Amino acid sequence: METDITHTNERFSVLSESSDFLNLILNNISSCIMLLDKDLKLRAYNDPLLSIFSNKKNENLMYRKCGEVIGCAYQIDEQKLCGDTSMCRTCELRISALNSYVSDKAIFNEKITKPFFNFEGVKVDKHLQFSTRIFPYQKEKYIIMILEDITELVSVKEKMDHLITDHS
Repeated sequence: METDITHTNERFSVLSESSDFLNLILNNISSCIMLLDKDLKLRAYNDPLLSIFSNKKNENLMYRKCGEVIGCAYQIDEQKLCGDTSMCRTCELRISALNSYVSDKAIFNEKITKPFFNFEGVKVDKHLQFSTRIFPYQKEKYIIMILEDITELVSVKEKMDHLITDHS
């Protein structure tokens, strides 16, 4: 396969005029990528959000707050909006996103464990790795949040640690 793309040393700037290609890339990344506004409402996202984090099948997620979109258990249990629950003040995702927005601070690969509701309505603890940063676009400021579900990786590590401890 020989194309202009294979003969360039440029980063993705060579593809900046191909929104179809960039969308294809974003939707094939296994991490959730969300674009949030200053109120932490969803403005854009890639496909993995629908299969990994959202507990809302076939619903329009646009302009909903981050916690509602990803199935945060606190907002569901307390029947309050994202931002108004008893845990929102200490929510690492919320704090990092707002810190990125206000202070232009990039947060990289932080790890947290939080309860979420899955597609079946069951509360499960998920181990997440996340990053946030400011994303200026057309005179507006947005927050780009990248979420990875590392629950399986953490589980395997815990099992390995347990085996090592048992054999010591």
